[in-house]
Amino acid sequence: MRIVLLGPPGAGKGTQAKQLAKALGLPHISTGDILRQNVTEATDLGKEAKDYMNKGLLVPDELVTKMLSDRFVKPDVNGGFILDGYPRNINQAKVLDGILSGMKMKIDLVFDLDCSEPVIIQRLSGRLVCRKCGANFHKNNMPPKKEGVCDNCAGELYQRPDDNVETIKKRLLVYKDEVAGLIKYYQDQGLIQKIKADGQAEIVLKEMVALVSLVSKKNGSSKD
Repeated sequence: MRIVLLGPPGAGKGTQAKQLAKALGLPHISTGDILRQNVTEATDLGKEAKDYMNKGLLVPDELVTKMLSDRFVKPDVNGGFILDGYPRNINQAKVLDGILSGMKMKIDLVFDLDCSEPVIIQRLSGRLVCRKCGANFHKNNMPPKKEGVCDNCAGELYQRPDDNVETIKKRLLVYKDEVAGLIKYYQDQGLIQKIKADGQAEIVLKEMVALVSLVSKKNGSSKD
């Protein structure tokens, strides 16, 4: 089963992707993680990406796509995967389809995590991020055991400068504009399943796992 997760900032996409991957026994593929890994390991692609990052520029789609292609050839994805952070637009979706087609694979299911603006604002405006390992916490929803300190690596927790109400609203407008065509692209293929993501993470996860089971049965396979 090859699954894509879509959702606005604050919908819990990253957290749900990891938990869904664990529940299904599939690898979680995050383009953000892949990018950081390539930079940390100083691969050729990582060095090229770092040059853009040092200049304050976005890493080009072509580089991210190459990193993703390298990840797909690893044997652990043969039974499927949970893809998080890609695609972000129709062009990337078509590139992804091309990559998978060349490997005789295809996307089986796309979850669209639908989250209301008040909930997103509450989640993001209280978000805390570890400077060292990148782990996420929340001032109210998921506070660290020790204030200002990461539970995982004891790194310093900070609030991102763009996690304020005004900026969050602007980011949501940008997201809605960018993702509208992408959602239609997957709807036309009959792959979209909209999930209400305002509730507790455990409930959202259970709904996704149940839908995966239904789609798997419909496709005549439990995982592939």
